[in-house]
Amino acid sequence: MRLVPAKPLALFGGALACVLRTTTLLAQDRTPSTLVPESTPAHQIFDLSIFVVAITGGIFLVVGGLLAVALFRFRARVTDPAGEPAQIYGSTQIELAWTVIPVLIVVILFLTTARIIFAIEDAPKPKTTLDVTAIGHQFWWEFRYPQYGVVTANELHIPVSSATAPEATFLKLTSADVIHSFWVPQLAGKTDLIPNRVNSMWIDPEKPGLYVGQCAQFCGSQHALMLLRVYVDTPEQFSRWITAQQQLARQDPAVAAGRRVFETQACMNCHTIMGTAATGRFGPDLTHLMSRATLASGAINNTPANLREWIRSPETFKPGALMPAMQLNDEQLDEVTAYLETLQ
Repeated sequence: MRLVPAKPLALFGGALACVLRTTTLLAQDRTPSTLVPESTPAHQIFDLSIFVVAITGGIFLVVGGLLAVALFRFRARVTDPAGEPAQIYGSTQIELAWTVIPVLIVVILFLTTARIIFAIEDAPKPKTTLDVTAIGHQFWWEFRYPQYGVVTANELHIPVSSATAPEATFLKLTSADVIHSFWVPQLAGKTDLIPNRVNSMWIDPEKPGLYVGQCAQFCGSQHALMLLRVYVDTPEQFSRWITAQQQLARQDPAVAAGRRVFETQACMNCHTIMGTAATGRFGPDLTHLMSRATLASGAINNTPANLREWIRSPETFKPGALMPAMQLNDEQLDEVTAYLETLQ
């Protein structure tokens, strides 16, 4: 058997398709942007970036202006005498200027950046905070709310913070396998999730709504499709969401056949459904699967048709996903899909 190397054009086409697909996915609701900060850490990072751009932009204008003046003023002319022009060797003033000024600029940038880093890292924890543990997996996110006994996946719900009712969300970040990175540009800078280590970050969103991001550290073949969705809720919305998430899975006799398929196949070895025998931890918690807007960590919309196809062949949507095709027949697929649709 002879291995045939892939054609460069085919490789380029595949890479381009992946980039376009990722761009489309990220644009499903909102495009991540550091230019529209909506929390205190994001504002501090944005202000720092504007300061750096202002300084570097000023350097560009000064250097570019001097270069333009020199090119125009000392350009070659037809009337110039033949031979090499007069040479000037050494200038103490110029050498001091191009040494001292860059050093001062670097020191200013260093001190400003250090001040912002320490302001974010050492911020005191308010009395009213929400604690969330985020665990990165190949290739999905697990979110645990220890104060409420709630576990969910891929879509993080947190309360809005206001001047009258300030409430920050503190995230403990770790990984179950390789290095991942939590990054929602409008809320905070990226922070890595490292196996056997706990990092932390905090956010205090100013406006309710949906904020999108993704894993910002290459973590494997499906890194580009490890997307993040953060729902910032009003206090009332967040309270209702928590109450709903604390409920056990519905026991609907009409879909008993689908539950039986789920519990007799390998599904229950990887997934948890509260109130059933399924207690797997390898895959996402499915207790309230249909309360989520997307499947496969934001890769596709959560519709019955997509759910059925995802169970039948995860590779269709997410090549390289660790969830195997379950090899179910059409009747079993319909039954288990109908069962999962009841998990609100």
